[in-house]
This record gives sequence, structure tokens and C-alpha cells, in this order.
Amino acid sequence: MSADSLSMTGLFKSEEETLSAIQEIRKRGWRVQEVFSPVPSSKISKALNQKKSIVGWFTLTGGITGFVSGFSLAIFTATRWSLIVSGKPIVSWIPFFIIAFEFTILFSVLGSIVGLITQLNLPAKIDKNYNPVCSGSFYGVQAQTTSNEFEQLKSYFQQKGVVH
Repeated sequence: MSADSLSMTGLFKSEEETLSAIQEIRKRGWRVQEVFSPVPSSKISKALNQKKSIVGWFTLTGGITGFVSGFSLAIFTATRWSLIVSGKPIVSWIPFFIIAFEFTILFSVLGSIVGLITQLNLPAKIDKNYNPVCSGSFYGVQAQTTSNEFEQLKSYFQQKGVVH
């Protein structure tokens, strides 16, 4: 946020009021900095044009890596230290799939953790305009504008919702 820009949070009682406020704020040229919601909302995500998370790709990459690693480890150990039992093949596919499955789960979880750590941008600064009522009964829209237009933003929030 630049030095000459100010932000304010407006509180709204319903999701529909929040969606119309987001559209109106954007129409007037102000920036929607953050939206606080008591429940996850796909409508709000669409209104904010949020990108889909790429953590799933980290999970998929980890799973594929785990499957290949587990299968490779089982094949390597079976060929390196041969244990011939009743004339069965050294590389037997069905038992090796169990090892590969376990490695798939392990590496998928590790991939998810790496994805979360890299995509969450932690540590994030705590927003000072957060109002705890947004965790229960209200939706909050934090808008940012220049100091010249701040009074217009304030009057808009006073017309539409509760001002914080």
C-alpha cells in the first residue's frame, strides 16, 4: 500500500450485499484489498477473480515421484539381494505395488506440505483492519483508495453497510 492510499472496511449482513459492494467498489475505481467472510464462498471467490490453487500440482508431482521411487526401491533391493522363493520371479509386480502405494502416499503428503509452505507466503503481516465479527455474523469488504477519494469511500460504506 502506498503512502497516500487509505483503506477502510465495510461490514455487510449478507453475501448478496457483499457481492454487490465488491462490484460497485470496482466500478468506482477503488481497489478491493481483502474480503472477510464467516464461511467459504465460491461466489465471492469468483467476484474477486481469484486463481485456483496450485497446491494440487505439488501433490500430484509428489505422488508420481513417490510411486516411481517406491517401485524403483523395491526392484533395486530385489535384484541386488536376490531371494529366490519356490521359483517365483525376483521382480514380482503385486507385492511391489504395495511398496509403491505407500511411497505414493508419503510423497504426496510431503508434496502437499511443500506446496502449502511455498504458496502461503508465510509469514504474512496481520491485517489491522480485521474485525472479529467477520468470523461470525458479518461479511467484511476492505477497500483501498487514495486519500483524495477517501471521504467518498467512507460515505459509500455509510450508505451501504456498517462502517468499521
